[in-house]
Amino acid sequence: MLTRNCLSLLLWVLFDGGLLTPLQPQPQQTLATEPRENVIHLPGRRSHFQRVKRGWVWNQFFVLEEYMGSEPQYVGKLHSDLDKGEGTVKYTLSGDGAGTVFTIDETTGDIHAIRSLDREEKPFYTLRAQAVDIETRKPLEPESEFIIKVQDINDNEPKFLDGPYVASVPEMSPVGAYVLQVKATDADDPTYGNSARVVYSILQGQPYFSIDPKTGVIRTALPNMDREVKEQYQVLIQAKDMGGQLGGLAGTTIVNITLTDVNDNPPRFPKSIFHLKVPESSPIGSAIGRIRAVDPDFGQNAEIEYNIVPGDGGNLFDIVTDEDTQEGVIKLKKPLDFETKKAYTFKVEASNLHLDHRFHSAGPFKDTATVKVSVLDVDEPPVFSKPLYTMEVYEDTPVGTIIGAVTAQDLDVGSSAVRYFIDWKSDGDSYFTIDGTEGTIATNELLDRESTAQYNFSIIASKVSNPLLTSKVNILINVLDVNEFPPEISVPYETAVCENAKPGQIIQIVSAADRDLSPAGQQFSFRLSPEAAIKPNFTVRDFRNNTAGIETRRNGYSRRQQELYFLPVVIEDSSYPVQSSTNTMTIRVCRCDSDGTILSCNVEAIFLPVGLSTGALIAILLCIIILLAIVVLYVALRRQKKKDTLMTSKEDIRDNVIHYDDEGGGEEDTQAFDIGALRNPKVIEENKIRRDIKPDSLCLPRQRPPVEDNTDIRDFINQRLQENDVDPTAPPYDSLATYAYEGNGSVAESLSSIDSVTTEGDQDYDYLTDWGPRFKVLADMFGEEESYNPDKVT
Repeated sequence: MLTRNCLSLLLWVLFDGGLLTPLQPQPQQTLATEPRENVIHLPGRRSHFQRVKRGWVWNQFFVLEEYMGSEPQYVGKLHSDLDKGEGTVKYTLSGDGAGTVFTIDETTGDIHAIRSLDREEKPFYTLRAQAVDIETRKPLEPESEFIIKVQDINDNEPKFLDGPYVASVPEMSPVGAYVLQVKATDADDPTYGNSARVVYSILQGQPYFSIDPKTGVIRTALPNMDREVKEQYQVLIQAKDMGGQLGGLAGTTIVNITLTDVNDNPPRFPKSIFHLKVPESSPIGSAIGRIRAVDPDFGQNAEIEYNIVPGDGGNLFDIVTDEDTQEGVIKLKKPLDFETKKAYTFKVEASNLHLDHRFHSAGPFKDTATVKVSVLDVDEPPVFSKPLYTMEVYEDTPVGTIIGAVTAQDLDVGSSAVRYFIDWKSDGDSYFTIDGTEGTIATNELLDRESTAQYNFSIIASKVSNPLLTSKVNILINVLDVNEFPPEISVPYETAVCENAKPGQIIQIVSAADRDLSPAGQQFSFRLSPEAAIKPNFTVRDFRNNTAGIETRRNGYSRRQQELYFLPVVIEDSSYPVQSSTNTMTIRVCRCDSDGTILSCNVEAIFLPVGLSTGALIAILLCIIILLAIVVLYVALRRQKKKDTLMTSKEDIRDNVIHYDDEGGGEEDTQAFDIGALRNPKVIEENKIRRDIKPDSLCLPRQRPPVEDNTDIRDFINQRLQENDVDPTAPPYDSLATYAYEGNGSVAESLSSIDSVTTEGDQDYDYLTDWGPRFKVLADMFGEEESYNPDKVT
């Protein structure tokens, strides 16, 4: 009621102009008393100065949703203050649903709904009303807007949009432990009545769980619910509107609740004693049996750790946990022997890895069981007395010599005889043999330590009663050395001595090497052979440390007298039997400087100049030869160049190409110019006339021979003269043309006037004076009395 009053007050404030004035009470207030008649009063035009009494503004109608009546549902009435009941006013309706959902009586202003409405589809409609004069068709007043609201009825049940639900709660939880919150929605109007007020309840799932009727929170209702007893629960939840009252609509959903595991159960062995039977031949590390403790918990709460309680068998067996099956796997740590001990007894403890402190008061989370292991007798192969046999034998030992023996026994209760043989895969060359009954090993070949110092092969022992039962052992035989090789000099057999050597000078240190395996502390002795001890030039000094020095006995040596000396050196070892050898050393006489540095040891170097070696002389000779070759090549090139410069052969037409700025005798006139002057720029005349400057006047004898008039040439020259006179780019001077390869020998014949058929005396050059000032110099040159002789030009 308070909400409706507030809404009425808001509408009054918005529409304070007085255009809409309610003539009837609110429809909610008249539903229970009398039929509803909503009227919107449309006041007519008033005078501008007329005072209007303000009243409550009410501009909305109400219509019930889901109306099922046979007649159109009455909504309300529009009325204008200008309507006097004379039928002169027409009412019009426009806006949402006008004409399709709502109709209006144009005369009375009554509004009806012509079809059933659904509030959940559209909660309200906004329309506009106007009063029009029937005769003039003009509005009697401004257009007014009003709202028709669809009044809700309880036609929608609550729905669980997120269902069905899945939830979990730990087992053994206390009463009231939170599980899940469910929520149902109702499409009805929550602001009107109780159509959308939902109440929750449990239809199935009691007495294990409870639900809050307003919030929908599900909680545990019983204490100590055990997962091991029951793990899954299905709870049916109902949501009912109208506050749960009779006649309200209801919806349901299912909640599947799972109890999660906690470690509330200790592991327990299903029996107190486990019996195992193990063959004595079981290898170390093999699994000999499995035991299992049962834990009803799940996941990590059911993980079990097994341990062997210290005591009998604790150092012989071990136990580990199989992570997949949570079984205790018993493994063998040491070999078993039926003949030594036939049974073992020990205890195994099983405990949880992950404990829950809430259940410590229930007791220790561990259990103990006894394991009895019975050892089974197995027919076993023979056993050697040693895991490895090592023997020694001297090289060159006669074939068939026994060097050692092996022993193997059958340790079973009924012992059997043993047979021995060599594994042919390890001794393919058959250096040794073995007695099959006694197990003695003898040589089958002569052994050489320098060839093979050690032999490694295998011997197999088998039981006579069961040849398939065999065992194998490795034999290691070291071949001992016999002193059979004499010592030898380990340095090169050649040394050098200076010509200026002094007596008692050590020129070489020698040492010895022995191919035998020399024992520790073995000594080598050095001395001269008896035949070399008579008047020796050199001697041997033994330093008693397995080295010796070659010592000079003379004061100076001469290469011219003797270049090489041969010194026999006798070396003896200290092993048994004593071995000795004579080693001849070559001593070469060399030329040395004052410091004893060897300069040369070659014979031909005696005759070379003092101070120069052979290599230096060869380098000097090569340098001289290279210099001579360079000089000869340079002279040849100079001669060739000079020959090419002065060449005047008439057979080479290229030598007769003459460039000159004056006329001459052509190709045949080789006396006029030296062709070498053209090839050598140094002999070019410095006062040579340049072609790009005005030439000086030549004082030549003038001769006016009679000449025949050639009109064709004259016309051609006049034409070219006229073209050059009017050409602004023509040079203001005369130019000389250069003719190459001209003369009688040229293919193009001579282009010069020299040696032509018509002589200079036949030419008349007076016409040159008529050509203008540009040809004045040419006219003066050919207008002289004396003739011009080209042969006199130098």
